[in-house]
Amino acid sequence: MKWLRWEKPETPPKHPYRDTAILYAVFAGIIVLVTALTGGNVLPGDTDHTGVRGAIGRAGAVVVATVFFVVATGFSWWRWRVREQQEARRQE
Repeated sequence: MKWLRWEKPETPPKHPYRDTAILYAVFAGIIVLVTALTGGNVLPGDTDHTGVRGAIGRAGAVVVATVFFVVATGFSWWRWRVREQQEARRQE
């Protein structure tokens, strides 16, 4: 049996901030697309549901996807920045 090894690459990606933003933009687009294909509220509007489903329905998929994109990208960029600072300290 052959085992696959998922090791970290030796060099970091060339454009980590751009790549992260593109990835999360695609995910946000998928959120809107799936909502549209399943007949959900793409734009803010009223819904008959309560709780989390109702809150998302009232907000609309575009708003939810935008919040997702901003939070996920911001967190990832923050983590990249922390990692860069740690590597700079190690090299000193």
